[in-house]
Amino acid sequence: MTEKLRNLPPLSIDDAPELDDAFFERADVYHGNTLVRQGRPRLDNPKQATTIRLDADVIEYFKAGGKGWQTRLNLALREYIATH
Repeated sequence: MTEKLRNLPPLSIDDAPELDDAFFERADVYHGNTLVRQGRPRLDNPKQATTIRLDADVIEYFKAGGKGWQTRLNLALREYIATH
């Protein structure tokens, strides 16, 4: 043990942080020795990845609107389905 550690005053239980609900919400969860990933909850109706070939001008149109272009494309397809 180093001299620096020997000269430390004893710890008091009053120095420990309070273990409130917020503390446990931030805690890591383990199952055995394996860390359980928290992440987002699973969706009831998750998106499905696919590959689709579209004309360049269609892609340019939706990308010109900026971030979220795939969501807007999805909404346009949903509107088409609803009306046909």
